[in-house]
This record gives sequence, structure tokens and C-alpha cells, in this order.
Amino acid sequence: MSWRWIPPLQADGSTQMAIDRWMLDCQTAGTGSACLRLYRWSRPTLSLGRHQRQIEPHWLELRDRGDLDLVRRPSGGRAVLHAGEITYALACHPASSHRLTAYNHACLWLQELFSSLGLPLQFGQVRASQASQRGNCFASGTAADLVHGDGSKRIGSAQLWQGPYLLQHGSVLLSPPGDLWQAVFHEPPPQLPDLPVDSQGLEALLRQAAQEHLCGGSLLEKPLSEQEWLAIEGWREAQGSGLD
Repeated sequence: MSWRWIPPLQADGSTQMAIDRWMLDCQTAGTGSACLRLYRWSRPTLSLGRHQRQIEPHWLELRDRGDLDLVRRPSGGRAVLHAGEITYALACHPASSHRLTAYNHACLWLQELFSSLGLPLQFGQVRASQASQRGNCFASGTAADLVHGDGSKRIGSAQLWQGPYLLQHGSVLLSPPGDLWQAVFHEPPPQLPDLPVDSQGLEALLRQAAQEHLCGGSLLEKPLSEQEWLAIEGWREAQGSGLD
């Protein structure tokens, strides 16, 4: 099976979420192959899960002060601070519609990569019902998350299903900013093992690992076309920040 690789890009939160949503729409419409991309955020941004209705007053204060942007994800989960990290997104028709089985397969490439770096990751053990009591996605690790042996959470992921089609995206923590993290979550960021590569090197390794352990075939680079950008802009205008 051939997967499409959209080259990494940096943009605001509303645009990034619109691209992810468009990727899933292409799957359901049968107009595109399975797709993977990595991206970064043009400003520090706090993304909230689709069903996360509690917006802390100090988050709004931080936004109004210009310290960060707020946006809602199309997927579930809790708040994620996008700063000092790499975000990935994939859209496909998984072989299994069982949610945990699909998570396991969609995260295998990430596990294989970090194992090759000498930093193996395993799925978290915290119950989702317990984790939902925390507003911060990285405060605990569930079966949807990848953690180090000491329990520190490296990757938090979330899904959106539309029929048999899946959108999964997640945040790979690199070096989260301590002061901003403290201001947002009133606690320090996770203490993570140092990576043996820089962020650009990690991006290259992520792509290689995906080709070997996710795609089951080729990963063909294809930038977004002008027509695709028009469709994405339609999604962006329809969604806005998603917080209204």
C-alpha cells in the first residue's frame, strides 16, 4: 500500500487542525491515499480535546495576554501545549476497527524508532477515567500514550473515527518550555531522557521509521496543491478556533 507524505510545515493552530480534518475527509470521500505528516506550530498553542468543555480561566488570560493561542482539536483527549515538540498526524483505513488494536498499530513506528535510540516506549497504564480528571494530557499516561520506563510521558495521541476511517495525531515532546508549561498547567513539564539527535534529525528518523513500520510499502512525498489548500481553507473558516 502506498502512503502519502506531506512535507513538514509550520502554521497556526486553526490551519493545522483544518489540514488534519481535511486528511480524514479525503479518506472518507475516497479521494486520497493514506497520509502522514509532521508539523510545528507558528506560536505556542494550547489545543483542547473535542469533548473538553472546561476551559480554565487562566488559559483565556494567557491567550488574551498574547502568551499562547487556543484551538480545539477534532479528536478527543485533554489539553496539549504545543511548544518544544513535534506533532504528527496520520489518516488511513486501519486493518482493524478495534480502537486499542488500531492504536497499537498506529504507534508501532514510534515505538520502533525510540527503541532504536535506546529509549524504549511502552503504553501507559492509567485508566482513561482517571486521566480525564486531569486537564493536562501529559499529566498521566493511558493505553493511548507512550511512556518511558520511569513513567514519564513522551508521546500523547488522540483519535477521531469517521466510519472505518481513522485520524490519529499526537505530540512528541522534545524540550517543553518550563515557564510556559508551569503557567498553563501549574506544574513543571515531564522530566524526559535527553534525545541523542536534534529535532531535525528526529524528523528524518520519524519519516524513515514510518516507511519501515507503518506504511507497509512506499511513502511518497507530495506537497499540498493549490486546490487542496483551497479545500483546507474552507475547513479552517468553518472551524475557526473551535472554541465558540
